[in-house]
Amino acid sequence: MSERDARPTGGGSGRPGINVRQLWTGGAATALVALLIALVGLVIARGVLHIPVLGPSRYGTLGDVSTVWMCLFAAVAALLATGLMHLLLLSTPRPTTFFGWIVALATTAVAVRPFTTTAALETQLATCVLNVLLGIAIGTLVGGVAASAARRP
Repeated sequence: MSERDARPTGGGSGRPGINVRQLWTGGAATALVALLIALVGLVIARGVLHIPVLGPSRYGTLGDVSTVWMCLFAAVAALLATGLMHLLLLSTPRPTTFFGWIVALATTAVAVRPFTTTAALETQLATCVLNVLLGIAIGTLVGGVAASAARRP
């Protein structure tokens, strides 16, 4: 990345400039945090509470391939949220307000998804709680990174 990429964008339009490097490095850090939240959440649910989140308990504390997919999904969701925030910062009035609503609604949709399955109630609840924690973490971290990366002209 050149020095030019790290400079705020926005010119004289009256819109905030964006430090793109800071936004995306913060997004990458958020992806790592989200991946670790998913991993720790699955270990706690499966290993400590003995709740089979996302897969049968016969696969043990770290579970099966669904553990890897859950962790990767969390990281990808954080990167998608960063991309969404970047787009909103460039194109919309009050981007953080729209971002907050989008993240809240997406988190709600993902959180209630387990209740559409035939899994045991404890599995549904544990998955719901994990999804809510991921949504809160991604939303607040990307929102904070965006506030730091957006500079008024």
